[in-house]
Amino acid sequence: MQEEIKNLVAKGEMLPLMEEFYTIQGEGFHKGTAAYFVRIGGCDVGCHWCDVKESWNADLHPPTKIEAIAESAKRSSNTVVVTGGEPLTWNMNPLTSLFKEKRMQVHIETSGAYNLTGFWDWICLSPKKIKLPKEEIYKVADELKMIINSKSDFKFAEEQAVKVNKDCILYLQPEWSKRDKMIPLLVDYVMKNPKWKVSLQTHKYLNIP
Repeated sequence: MQEEIKNLVAKGEMLPLMEEFYTIQGEGFHKGTAAYFVRIGGCDVGCHWCDVKESWNADLHPPTKIEAIAESAKRSSNTVVVTGGEPLTWNMNPLTSLFKEKRMQVHIETSGAYNLTGFWDWICLSPKKIKLPKEEIYKVADELKMIINSKSDFKFAEEQAVKVNKDCILYLQPEWSKRDKMIPLLVDYVMKNPKWKVSLQTHKYLNIP
């Protein structure tokens, strides 16, 4: 039975589900809108400031049938956000096909470190220095969200911005634990470089998931 489950996970027909919840989108272009979040376990990118490190080990999260995930999402919302962990660790084609059959708007938050699978209405790309995105995802990203943890991250943000398509919206977001130090630098930078917009983790200010 265990081998059968492993095979289903490898195909994307079951996924290690860490959590799922209906909430208000807190970041980026869709901030302030209601959405159902599906957090998939598994990530080896390893950002030291990650606020969901418990998502990294996929073995800690129960393999869940994608039909159950899709049904739960549809009961709550017409918009679903797939996040992690790093969801592209897994084959996202089967899950997103079910979402699309249910006529849902399907979004992803990803580092882009793995091959792009799935059928998406909105792709939020958040590159990490530790493991850079695959080249293919730059062409299709709808928004680029760069986390600013130190001054050197502005240079990295610019290096990533030249790779995305011309319609991609550019965001700079302060790393939460450094926000008091980084926000003044970020605001000044955006005022001098208005192609960028400021993104904040408004859900944390609102004290919601």
